[in-house]
Amino acid sequence: MIISVCTLAHGREQHLRNLVEGLRRSSNPPDELIIAVMQSDPYDLPEVDFDIHQILLGGNAIPLAAARNAAARRAIGDLLVFLDVDCIPAPNLLADYGAAAQTLDGVLMGEVAYLPKNAVSSGLDYTRFEAVGVRHCERPGPPDSRWKRCEDYRCFWSLNFAISARLFYEIGGFDCRFQGYGGEDTDFGRTVASLGHSLWWVRGAKAYHQYHPHHMPPVHHLDSVLANALVFQDKWGEPTMQHWLRAFVLMGLLERSDDGWRKLREPTEEDLALTRQQADQPYASSAAVLDWLEANVRAA
Repeated sequence: MIISVCTLAHGREQHLRNLVEGLRRSSNPPDELIIAVMQSDPYDLPEVDFDIHQILLGGNAIPLAAARNAAARRAIGDLLVFLDVDCIPAPNLLADYGAAAQTLDGVLMGEVAYLPKNAVSSGLDYTRFEAVGVRHCERPGPPDSRWKRCEDYRCFWSLNFAISARLFYEIGGFDCRFQGYGGEDTDFGRTVASLGHSLWWVRGAKAYHQYHPHHMPPVHHLDSVLANALVFQDKWGEPTMQHWLRAFVLMGLLERSDDGWRKLREPTEEDLALTRQQADQPYASSAAVLDWLEANVRAA
């Protein structure tokens, strides 16, 4: 089985170098790494024993759906393993996906552990990663068995997944009508389910997510979240990302209208401060912010 790892990157060069080093240390190294580079300049990366191909998409935009499709088109693998640039693969990630792909047909979703700030400052130490990495509170834990069917397409997450090249093209890849951040993952999961294919939780296939400041809900992507919510509604007849939209309404950024939502204002520093991941947190939580908003808006 030929395995191609696909990622997309904009900035975060050290995160990408750590991903490459993780692949180099894999018990079953990939045949190639494909990087969809969402900037004008390629990355300076270390020499490794597998091929690295950088696809320059240029510009300042972050076309997530189109970038994943571009990486898949360039790949030669029978199995495509998608990892976000922030991910460091565990040594057995590719072996776990390869074993699951021998038995299962569908989309395979491995584990993710979030690392705190400075966890990678002294290099890749998997024993330390296991000790300090945590599961996201809004994501399911690994299955008790080797793998388990996922019954909710909304759980699909492109951060760490694998799929056969054949099935990726049968599905049609990611829908490029989703521009920027938000909605493209849920749409992909919905498409997989609507075509009768399965989503699978895989025990193992672990990726360690490297710390970086972030916002949840993603108020810094307000415009693209709103636009993509409307694309999803037009396509499927119902909205998505409703928890984010609810938070934005409570923050006074949007209001519900007869045809969806209407933007009221730009986010302020106060909005950014409310949603910003703090240095002592391994990840940002939309649920925690929404709970706070619900309690405080009702109290007011």
